Amino acid sequence: MRLIKKKVRFAPIGYTKYLKGLKKTHTMFRQGKILESLAVKSWEIAPGNTTISSKAYFLEGQLERITGTAYTDNPYAVMHGGVTTHHAPTRAYQLKDIWMVNGSIYKGLHRFLLHHNTKLSPKMNYFPPAIIDTEIKDAAIYSSYDGNEFFGLWLTDDCTNYKFAASEGFPITTNIFTSPHMFEYEELLGMNPYRTNAAYLQNALFFDDDWGNNNKKQQLFNENKDILLSKFSKNSHPGVFILRRNSGKTRIMLNEIEIAEQLRDKYGFKIVDVTQQSVNEILSACAGARMVVGIEGSHLMHGLTVLEPGAAVLTLQPPNRFCGVLKITTDMQSLKYGFVVGIQKEENFYINLEEVERTIAFLEVLSC
Repeated sequence: MRLIKKKVRFAPIGYTKYLKGLKKTHTMFRQGKILESLAVKSWEIAPGNTTISSKAYFLEGQLERITGTAYTDNPYAVMHGGVTTHHAPTRAYQLKDIWMVNGSIYKGLHRFLLHHNTKLSPKMNYFPPAIIDTEIKDAAIYSSYDGNEFFGLWLTDDCTNYKFAASEGFPITTNIFTSPHMFEYEELLGMNPYRTNAAYLQNALFFDDDWGNNNKKQQLFNENKDILLSKFSKNSHPGVFILRRNSGKTRIMLNEIEIAEQLRDKYGFKIVDVTQQSVNEILSACAGARMVVGIEGSHLMHGLTVLEPGAAVLTLQPPNRFCGVLKITTDMQSLKYGFVVGIQKEENFYINLEEVERTIAFLEVLSC
């Protein structure tokens, strides 16, 4: 058996994080150079390739409203398209003698974080286990720090890496989760990882593509999309407004409900609420949609997992936190990407309905 239980090991390694200077701490992903230096062997499992980004759909004057950004260094360049991106190959790295304790991976002087400390309970933070009774012979780690921090990246990156893990070893992840929706997606996609917060791994595989979107990654994402679409009706309909409310990193749109109801009443949009509804309910509404609309954020990835080529995503952006990360996925999936930048009102923002309607018309999907 690849999974061996009840083999007791004394493992104080989790406490070495308190010893200043002893551990070199990294987040788990985009660490190919470090993994290469620690690996007993490494190999390419998917080649890289080059793409050129498309232009986003937006009204004149929208970009000039931006006062701050998140994870998007140059929104002007990103949204005007024509950017050449070299997507790194996906590589596998085999390491030996790994400790996996409370959301961290330990190897030699290095500690790789799979979760931010805020994801751990105070007890887990201060009292990691010193006795480990789980030993795994051939583990494959598919989780990433950012995938565990951002639900959208979990869907695009961790769920595709899971397929590599399942084909190369025994898929392992932590028993710490950031959204109950994750378990529903795992069931729908046939993912069955082993969860543990305390294990010794004789051999461990890690995967890294430097956040690229190479053709193999796109293929794996499409395979997951096909699995989901096979479970829900794909009858075409105008679109879905996905309510965010105050979930995730706070950015409150004052007239979110009003805009959603206007799109429902005038264009026949469905409305779903990620804070209240199950994945089955959300995907049932999104399957067949010609457009997904909502505040920019990971919750819109529910829609992107089932949108078919030619459909559109319209993001409603707070002016002080403009983010273009979702456009990476829409470009990869041959989806149209549009946005409307809101108007700041104290700590929150609101969106002009007329601008939403004009941008919808510009996207040219509702008349198809």
